[in-house]
Amino acid sequence: MLAARGAGTALRRALLLGAESRRGGAAMAGDSGPGTGAGSLRGGAALGRPQHVVDLRSDTVTQPGAAMRSAMARAAVGDDDYGEDPTVNELQQLAARILGMEDALFVPTATMANLIAVMCHCQRRGAQLMLGAQAHLHVYEHGGAAQVAGVHSQALPDLPDGTLDLEQLELAIREAHGSRYHPRPELICLENTHSSAGGRALPLTYLQQVRLLAERYGLRVHMDGARLMNAAVAQDVEPARIAQHCDSVSLCFSKGLGAPAGAVLAGRRAFVAEAWRVRKLLGGGMRQAGVLAAAARIGLEQAEETLRRDHDNARRFAQGIKELNSPLCSVSLAAVETNIVMVEVKGLSPAELCTYLQAASEEELAETGHTVSVLLFPWSERTVRAVWHCDVSAHDTELALNKLGFVARKYQEKLAHGQGPSPRSTGEH
Repeated sequence: MLAARGAGTALRRALLLGAESRRGGAAMAGDSGPGTGAGSLRGGAALGRPQHVVDLRSDTVTQPGAAMRSAMARAAVGDDDYGEDPTVNELQQLAARILGMEDALFVPTATMANLIAVMCHCQRRGAQLMLGAQAHLHVYEHGGAAQVAGVHSQALPDLPDGTLDLEQLELAIREAHGSRYHPRPELICLENTHSSAGGRALPLTYLQQVRLLAERYGLRVHMDGARLMNAAVAQDVEPARIAQHCDSVSLCFSKGLGAPAGAVLAGRRAFVAEAWRVRKLLGGGMRQAGVLAAAARIGLEQAEETLRRDHDNARRFAQGIKELNSPLCSVSLAAVETNIVMVEVKGLSPAELCTYLQAASEEELAETGHTVSVLLFPWSERTVRAVWHCDVSAHDTELALNKLGFVARKYQEKLAHGQGPSPRSTGEH
């Protein structure tokens, strides 16, 4: 498991560095017309013509839309460190209502929100938190719980749907409670939707069971809800129905909600008051942060429509892969619940497939009449990840599927001739 995770990280780093060097000075077009989705690369584009790009690496790559930019320009601002930014205050109140919590605090990132939550819930150094071994908080947040908070993480195996085995969780808690040698467990951290599980939404009955387990042993529950709105839309429930099982929850505005930055941490009023103090410790007030809060509010207001479309496009892409029936790639349709599709790759490494999908060639132009650069993320030794967001349209989804079909055909043709695949790149992309 650890070897696979390390290989996946190395693959992703190599692809990102390679993409930067190949792009050179090409600039992303600012305002896209209908159907252009993530825009076109201009200046040095392959084959001497604008090249359409469908960027599915993450839902963090979005550009603020016209309504969001207008709201940012018009935002009333003040010094948030003094509690005087009206736009931030309104966003915090709105987020608290949506999440069914007493209060909420605006912070720069969901990573900071999660760290603040750990520090507020686990105030004794050497306390222990329980979470999944593939949780974002455990793997991708630089070990902040240990480095900054002095909190020990007990990582348990994640099940394929992003849940933890409740019997195993209870056993780990009970062993620690009865021991003079174990760290004292104080917090359970959940992730919803679960990124490494392919955007799976945690079942409501499971959340209720975790809450009851935590109460039985005097633990608290924090939810890394970076994509909680995706879970709410997928399960057709109010976000508060999900958050009610937690003592605190984070929500990210710069993922599926399309804002340029920002997150909130919500919980009881006393908890949020302490969170304010910890935010000060980790970086202080953001001053006139209403400019960012205005964008976040637009993202919240448009969330349901945007995320339903993202989920539909993701399922269409997964269904299209199934219909390709190619030995090169496959998906589990049952695992596609929100905006993330994990594609299993055979015969090529994930990094190689990503390179071929990104490349433009004379052959593609001759066969299809256009060139498309599709950006995916190599996730592990056998998997690439595609993530839908507000800058990817239904047309972009079809273009991405067609490009995957083109690469799959070339791959099969090479195999039929006893050769390895080698699509040609003919310029920057």
